[in-house]
Amino acid sequence: MGSRVVCDHIRCTAAQNGDVTGLEPHGFSPLRRNPDGAPQKHRQRQRRAVLEADEQLRWSTPGFGDSDWSPVDIVTRDPATLVAPTGPPVRCTEEIAPAQVTALDADRLLVDFGQNLVGRVRITVTGPAGHTVVIRHAEVLQDGELCVRPLRGAISTDRYVLRGNGRETWEPRFTIHGFRYAEVTGWRGGDPHRDIVARVHHTDMARTGWFACSNDQVNRLHENVVWSLRGNFVDLPTDCPQRDERLGWTGDIQVFAPTAAFLYDCHGMLTSWLRDVAAEQHDDGTVPWYVPAIPGGPQWTPARPGAGWGDVVALTPWVLYQDSGDTGLLAAQYDSARRWVDLITELADPSGLWNRGYQLGDWLDPSAPPEDPGAGRTDRHLIATAYYAWSARHTAWTAGVLGLEGDRQCYEDLAHRVRQAFIDAYVLPSGLMTSDTQTAYAVALQFDLLPDPAARIAAGNRLAELVAAGGHTIQTGFIGTPLVTPALSATHHVDTAYTLLLQQDCPSWLYALKHDATTIWERWDSMLPDGTVNPGEMTSFNHYALGAVAQWLHTTVAGLTAASPGYRDIVFRPQPGGGITWADAAHESPYGRVAIRWELHTSGIKVRTTVPTGATARIEWPDGGVTSLDTGTTTTWRPERHTSRPTSPNRHD
Repeated sequence: MGSRVVCDHIRCTAAQNGDVTGLEPHGFSPLRRNPDGAPQKHRQRQRRAVLEADEQLRWSTPGFGDSDWSPVDIVTRDPATLVAPTGPPVRCTEEIAPAQVTALDADRLLVDFGQNLVGRVRITVTGPAGHTVVIRHAEVLQDGELCVRPLRGAISTDRYVLRGNGRETWEPRFTIHGFRYAEVTGWRGGDPHRDIVARVHHTDMARTGWFACSNDQVNRLHENVVWSLRGNFVDLPTDCPQRDERLGWTGDIQVFAPTAAFLYDCHGMLTSWLRDVAAEQHDDGTVPWYVPAIPGGPQWTPARPGAGWGDVVALTPWVLYQDSGDTGLLAAQYDSARRWVDLITELADPSGLWNRGYQLGDWLDPSAPPEDPGAGRTDRHLIATAYYAWSARHTAWTAGVLGLEGDRQCYEDLAHRVRQAFIDAYVLPSGLMTSDTQTAYAVALQFDLLPDPAARIAAGNRLAELVAAGGHTIQTGFIGTPLVTPALSATHHVDTAYTLLLQQDCPSWLYALKHDATTIWERWDSMLPDGTVNPGEMTSFNHYALGAVAQWLHTTVAGLTAASPGYRDIVFRPQPGGGITWADAAHESPYGRVAIRWELHTSGIKVRTTVPTGATARIEWPDGGVTSLDTGTTTTWRPERHTSRPTSPNRHD
């Protein structure tokens, strides 16, 4: 049960109303009133809802006995930090009818909505007073029944006790579930295809980004990313929406923010949440693993500095600024970012290496055992030092935008010092990395830690070799996954990136589609090849982090990129490959709609672009040519001889 701030207002007579102050703490009961006047007997966002439609509201009458109520716990908060959320509200945005209804036995229905979603089931039923309808929820099936083991302690069960006065329509109000399947026991309705409906709930954000291409599986992957975003943007950016967790993990949104900002206008929600992160940040600069931070939460996650997770305060505001051009968020969050980087400076060794303390590393690297998801192949402190340099660089950029020249120079110098420490510790004279992994090379390349062009060539070549040696399967976790395809394409290995994208064997992005996935999974193998659920304790089927590859679909496959904050300058940089013959993307920018569609023809490539008034744009072709564009919609033709890419540079030894 979450924390609540209570202000009692007692209504006596017309002249005697007033707020309650100076009283002893109240008692608390899980009883809650529904909009129809009936009591909500249990109400837990993570677990269940129970409604007894005929129970009297005796709790609100004089003389009610509250001996079975629990006392409240009093916590101390600075009232100045208590502000209303500024993000949009959570609403029902869609209703989904059953795709299939199966009678499991005389009293049980199994309802498949055809989509893993977040929300609630609404039922319309008839029956005698006192009859109970039970609704259980799950994301997947095992042997034809709901598989609830991945839910851990989440009961995910709703019960409705009928009044018995004809057709009754009910939907729980104070809970949500993550589910594709619902088991309905005690059904007394009519046609379940008509009288059972799933209602999708999430923060009410405007859609701002779209993508499609000639490959149907890639389109399904992208649609799964969209559904995982919708399911996990419910007041805050959660890790998963179904099990007994549903926390605002900072690392998940840190890697996914560029994708989210392209697809939806999430600025209001994320700005509100980032204020909460700053409020929860410790005096020494430590950023909790998740926000809101829960007192008495899991013992293995005490607040301590974690690379990739705490860096959300430096990196995510910059992502939102790049999308919107709004400097207000940078100004509001700058102190939070500065305090985070200053803390790591205190923790790092004199050379600039962040080589001490606990780290989650490349979380859920597919080589990690199910029981130890942080035991990946990449040196955790290599990742930590890389993020230290990257956050220092972003803090310098932020200071520059805000006109804080002294700070800008200070953090720029720090970023250079940490980068040199990274090179000295983790880059061999041959140009290879001490951690010879996809993640290590992707991080080094994408975080600009290899300023020497020869070193970048060597790293790009080695990354491509590792991908090929792994059978073009993904070998990265939460940290490396958003970076591996951009790192390949940035070093002229676009064909390797496409082969990696289109791989269907596990681990890969398209593997889940063979198991009818409709959202992004937490693990590459949340469902094992034999169709059984991964035995790991953490096995969600709706986790957006590994879907961060969608931003590469937008920027490289389609080729739509903001070249300056707020899309004031736009670069269209299509890089066809993988047998894809056309792709398009669009984004609603502050200046208006930006769009591209390219099509391959036997004699060349046709590119249709839309540039809003007030913006400048150009096409950068694979062969290095550049075409300047006017505002409005333009169709540009490029002959075949000008569309080939430069070959990959020779490996530098």
